[in-house]
Amino acid sequence: MNSPENPFAAKDEDRSDIWTMLVERDIAAFIGQDWALVENDFDSAAFQGLDAAGSDNPDSWKLRFPSLEVYRDEWLRQAAETAATQYAEDVAAAIHRATTLRDIEISATRAVAHKKFDGTIRRADGTVDRLNWQTLYYLTKASGSWRINGFTGYLPNPMGSAQQAGQREAISLPAGADQHVTAGPYSPVLEVAPGKLVVISGQVAVAPDGSVIGETIEEQSRATLDNCRTQLASAGCSLDDVFKVNVYLTDLDLWPRFNAVYAKMMPEPRPVRTAVGTALLPGLIVEIEMWAVKQ
Repeated sequence: MNSPENPFAAKDEDRSDIWTMLVERDIAAFIGQDWALVENDFDSAAFQGLDAAGSDNPDSWKLRFPSLEVYRDEWLRQAAETAATQYAEDVAAAIHRATTLRDIEISATRAVAHKKFDGTIRRADGTVDRLNWQTLYYLTKASGSWRINGFTGYLPNPMGSAQQAGQREAISLPAGADQHVTAGPYSPVLEVAPGKLVVISGQVAVAPDGSVIGETIEEQSRATLDNCRTQLASAGCSLDDVFKVNVYLTDLDLWPRFNAVYAKMMPEPRPVRTAVGTALLPGLIVEIEMWAVKQ
């Protein structure tokens, strides 16, 4: 596949080189399991990598990669694991779609690059791999080339305990809330603090050109939830802000398969939900509407 256009090309040589290194070349090497393609992008003698493991508390960060060799081995392990996984879409394209490298701070021969991931890769079995973290890369320019000295990786995206808590503090599961053992991936009741409500119309698995996306319940469920995410984002919300969902299925026997996809994509505490069987427009299997509270 052709990689996205370098946003710094022909405008900023230094940032263009760093973007090419950390996005285009890194993804190509990872997909091809070709460490040799990126090996010279590192300053081996200076390198060290911190693993935040999803925490914004620096006290919990670990020096997981004390040398480039340790990082290389883990990088190759992850690349091999990705190559062995059956996906339902072009993996390189999906990683490019999830990757943002916009902020690169440069001072003389030093730089810090803010690389962020936010997206999904659809698996052939109907599940998804969620990409949601960020990494700070530290670089030095020597002999005309930028090299990576190290990084702090697997940071939360977005950062900040207060911000993360704020995303959910308006939506909470009351103490003592319970439901029957056969219940699906939803909460029986949620408390919602006053705020600005965002409501989206029912979304279906339809592309911008009007064509139906997918034929199976798994394909259409993912596409429909992605469309919900897009509509919410236009109002400054995400799936984290959703507290109420209505689901319409053409066949309630598809409910378990729908739930498998839904449970992977919806964050906890999962919204309260109603699911009903009904007729939909030709070619469509599922429709979803959502209510969210804007923080």
